[in-house]
Amino acid sequence: MSQFRESGDKVTLSRYFHDPTLRVAGRLDYDSEGLLILTGDGQLVQKITNPRFTLQKTYWAQVEGELTEDALEQLRSGVVLKDGKTRAAKAKLIREPTKLWPREPPIRFRESIPTSWLELTISEGRNRQVRRMTAAVNFPTLRLIRARVGDWSLGELKPGEFVSKG
Repeated sequence: MSQFRESGDKVTLSRYFHDPTLRVAGRLDYDSEGLLILTGDGQLVQKITNPRFTLQKTYWAQVEGELTEDALEQLRSGVVLKDGKTRAAKAKLIREPTKLWPREPPIRFRESIPTSWLELTISEGRNRQVRRMTAAVNFPTLRLIRARVGDWSLGELKPGEFVSKG
């Protein structure tokens, strides 16, 4: 989990980092994977997380079903959620990203229902926003990976790996 305090039997960042000055700039929920930015710079945290800065974040989402152009267009136009309409997003159908690590636990697999991969770039950071957006267009997210935050990208990093800059 992208928090430093312990949370029951769930693995948190406290297992890997013991620096009390570090903060997570843009959390991921427990079922999501990918890039996390950790910093001691409060201004950088604000730049990444505050919606007024409109920093773009790119996600790869494996969704249930064969994604349609209509659903992509809805995502591009903004989707109405319970907490209001989202900003327009960049959305495109992609092939499954190469060099992905195995998902633990694996996503649910139903032989009779195909899946699709979507690249979605948003400039907000609402709670579970990507999952709620794909559900709103009738393509629930099965796997979600944050691939990019602003100029930082996942690149070749694998789970548990990090790059220290500064």
